[in-house]
Amino acid sequence: MDLRYHSTRGEGKEYKASEAILKGLADDGGLFVPDQVPVLDKTMKELSSMNYRQVAYEVMKLFFTDYTEEELKACINNAYDEKFDCPQIAPLVKKKDAYFLELFHGATIAFKDMALSILPHLMVTAAKKNHCDKEIVILTATSGDTGKAALAGFADVPGTRILVFYPKGGVSPVQELQMVTQKGANTAVVGIRGNFDDAQTGVKVLFNDKELAASMAEAGFQFSSANSINIGRLIPQVAYYVYTYAKLLADGEIADGEKINAVVPTGNFGNILAAYYAKLMGVPYAKLICASNDNKVLFDFFSTGCYDKNREFILTTSPSMDILVSSNLERLIYRIAGNSADVDAEMMKKLSTEGRYEITEAMKAELADFYGNYASQDETAAKIGQVYCEEGYVLDPHTAVAAAVYDKYRGETGDTAKTVVVSTASPYKFVRSVIPALDPANCGMEDFAMIDKLEELSGVKQPKAITEIRGAKILHDKVVDRTEMKQAVLDFLGM
Repeated sequence: MDLRYHSTRGEGKEYKASEAILKGLADDGGLFVPDQVPVLDKTMKELSSMNYRQVAYEVMKLFFTDYTEEELKACINNAYDEKFDCPQIAPLVKKKDAYFLELFHGATIAFKDMALSILPHLMVTAAKKNHCDKEIVILTATSGDTGKAALAGFADVPGTRILVFYPKGGVSPVQELQMVTQKGANTAVVGIRGNFDDAQTGVKVLFNDKELAASMAEAGFQFSSANSINIGRLIPQVAYYVYTYAKLLADGEIADGEKINAVVPTGNFGNILAAYYAKLMGVPYAKLICASNDNKVLFDFFSTGCYDKNREFILTTSPSMDILVSSNLERLIYRIAGNSADVDAEMMKKLSTEGRYEITEAMKAELADFYGNYASQDETAAKIGQVYCEEGYVLDPHTAVAAAVYDKYRGETGDTAKTVVVSTASPYKFVRSVIPALDPANCGMEDFAMIDKLEELSGVKQPKAITEIRGAKILHDKVVDRTEMKQAVLDFLGM
């Protein structure tokens, strides 16, 4: 089947997968969605005998239908290689009441590596397939993890440049150090005075700036995105939800066809949307549990049907989830509106102009697959301490949000189905939050002393991503107002 992509807002054009990956965002500001979500053509039993790369191919071949088998397998093999510090790529760790899916074994010790290791390969292949004669400029906003993972993926990739905007003071010290020490002649990192939503909104404005696009085209450049709004980011994430079920089946932890739950710490909604796509493909997921932090815009949405970003933005101990505009939710809105671009466009317009929209009762009924809740910062810290005391296992604050929300879900529902908690980052990225939860006496230490303490307490060796930034030279120190983002792009491109 030749799968095509179109905009959630009804642009009226069809795109091949490679074209959608190259563009990143549709011309009308919408997100690319497939004409249909394909069903897996292998049984879970067949998939259970495969390794991660093989499962990834079985998923991606159904979505990226204009890539040849040779092209797609080359992208996968180049992505999921020795950059990951364990052969399983995404190992499952069983602890008491849940299975933790560790997605932080890549080069930047966060789940974004799972998709951003392959996106550059998909994009460069797409450029060749579509005879692209312009240099691709990756423009992205980050709440902490996407930035470093994208920089690492695209650094020194021929025919590309990458510029990352991040909220100055709104990411962890380790996250910031990882970005501002990034090498690569084609890379730039710029802090903005504002929060992540300011950065993300600014990037969207730049993507929709027709005058800028024309000037860039004349100079030999074209924008693309590495944010989770790019379909080339979303689909690789579907693969690990398929692999998770297959692995549990292979290990004898579940019976074939047995339904399981997934708990996902969620900010921009891409990670849990990937789980939803896996379910639509035929993987027996039951409830998809959406875990929010104090910026609980998604919890409120699932509770009331009203999405309202008009609220205080809270800087929390789980900064990658400090988001009030969950961009990928638009893909779900489009689907529960009966694939209506008109309904979706109207709601996104209301979000832009009024800061809120409300779905219909019929749309609410389509959300039965989801459960939403949130964990406060105190609850998150308590969960880190509890799991360490009981299991000797250290959670990062984002994973702890998910684990705390899972407790609430079980308490409310009594559901005892086997459950996967998605572990999105290494605790080494967030030592300022983790160490006080484990050992309050050491909370006054400087960051690298805390890192050494975490190694001592956890018995887990510091990952390469941490050791390589110790003493690394700061290469990117530019900070601008959010109104100066366009000029930062022009400066980077020498225009």
